[in-house]
Amino acid sequence: MSRPYVLLSAACSVDGYLDDASPQRLVLSDDADWARVARLRASVDAIMVGAQTIRADNPRLVVGAKGGPKKVTVTASGDLDPDARFFTLGATEKLVYAADPAKVAALAELATVVPAGDPVDWPWLLDDLFERGVRRLMVEGGGTLHTQLLTAGLVDEIQLAVAPLFVGDANAPRFVGPGAFPKGRMQLVDVAKVGDMAVLRYLLGSEGGSGG
Repeated sequence: MSRPYVLLSAACSVDGYLDDASPQRLVLSDDADWARVARLRASVDAIMVGAQTIRADNPRLVVGAKGGPKKVTVTASGDLDPDARFFTLGATEKLVYAADPAKVAALAELATVVPAGDPVDWPWLLDDLFERGVRRLMVEGGGTLHTQLLTAGLVDEIQLAVAPLFVGDANAPRFVGPGAFPKGRMQLVDVAKVGDMAVLRYLLGSEGGSGG
């Protein structure tokens, strides 16, 4: 079966952290980078974030007046707040891929709940998104989601915005965790200065992507 073109987008510190370990979110992107991300979101069919990202950051993921791309999340624990902005904002379709759909029964009126297996069968999940009309999928974290998709060889492109600061905290979340990543060098196709950040665009050359 076909699958979407998978674009992994993240902002990190120079030393590879997505955030610090404080209760308040560390804002890495500046206004110029947020504008770039908004344009990128508008170019895709769906945006995926992990359940931990919803719990920690409470993202809106709304693009335009009609809400823009579908919203997608994946959860093993089912620990998702129905009042999170992921569910309450935007008229677009929301999809929850759950290891145990019974644990997210409270979300059934807010989102389409899809059994995803435990552990998640990532090739099947991407095939399912393709069947639902998703040709370009943007993945916005967190690090666990990045690691799972990269180690499975399912990422076609990375856009990494590097902020000019250090975090240096072993307890803070990183861009990726330990894993058996694909061997070989990625192809660096663009480097851009956006505000005070460096945006690196890599192609991974993974097979099976149907987007461009």
